[in-house]
Amino acid sequence: MSSAGNIYNVSSDLSLQGFDLSPEQAIVAFVFAAVNYIIILFCNFFLLFTVITNKSLHEPMYILLLNLPINDIIGSTCLFPHIMRELLFDTKTIPFSICITQAFFIHVYAVSTVFILTAMAYDRYVAICQPMRYTTIMSKVHLTKIISLVWLSNLTLMAILFILLLRLPRCRSYLTHPYCDNPSLLQLVCADMTINNIYGLLITALCQVLTVGLILYTYLRILIACFHNKSSDTRSKALQTCGTHLVVFILFECLGLFTIISYRIKDISPHLRKFIAVVAMILPPTMNPIIYGLRTKEIRVKGIKFFQQKKF
Repeated sequence: MSSAGNIYNVSSDLSLQGFDLSPEQAIVAFVFAAVNYIIILFCNFFLLFTVITNKSLHEPMYILLLNLPINDIIGSTCLFPHIMRELLFDTKTIPFSICITQAFFIHVYAVSTVFILTAMAYDRYVAICQPMRYTTIMSKVHLTKIISLVWLSNLTLMAILFILLLRLPRCRSYLTHPYCDNPSLLQLVCADMTINNIYGLLITALCQVLTVGLILYTYLRILIACFHNKSSDTRSKALQTCGTHLVVFILFECLGLFTIISYRIKDISPHLRKFIAVVAMILPPTMNPIIYGLRTKEIRVKGIKFFQQKKF
């Protein structure tokens, strides 16, 4: 009876492990987080604004690219205000409803990233390997279907994941993590989590197999096509584009994989776990607009030209 009472009388506020910093270190970390968040917002909004306001950039490649800054803004906004509040006010509690919302959108962000990068890899594959059919294959209708599939499949998978989580009773209120996500919330549950674990592993494996498999296949075909292309300029440009895309994808995959594995390793340093978990959420939104946007000549030229016209 008392056990059941403990399960259903858990506080609606959850306690977070936090970063355990001195006041001086917390201020330095807060300034770093605030500056990083401002840079992320500026770069991603710059990318969005440049593509939206330039009709010459309304092509499939750039329309697909638009989804990346939108997703990065969602992911960083889920994390940075929460961390900055914790650092500034030394607040280590979070309402359960806000924790669930944060966890949901963090998982949406993570899955959307790999789905969007896969869609962009497919676009580059068609452009390089089947250039004569590119406009036919990447028509507006097909492009709309790809973007809808990216977001609707992701939202559906994550909705089921969190519906399965919310059906379980909690008997703990302490999160051993700097922010909320599904694995850390499952640690608060005192009930049979077999279905949740199976579903979580299933969608992780399914998403990884599909995305990694498609990306490896498309870039392998692109590499083969590049080496058969007699134009050194075309080959160099294609290899440079694909190389930067692969670097970002591999980095994101490695950080995400380590974060997932860290939950399974009991002896890992909690500080290392927190560091990797935060870096996995900070690095991609910072790098994506630079690598995919500002390093793209067309976007960089159009963006700088627009701001020069407004200034003068």
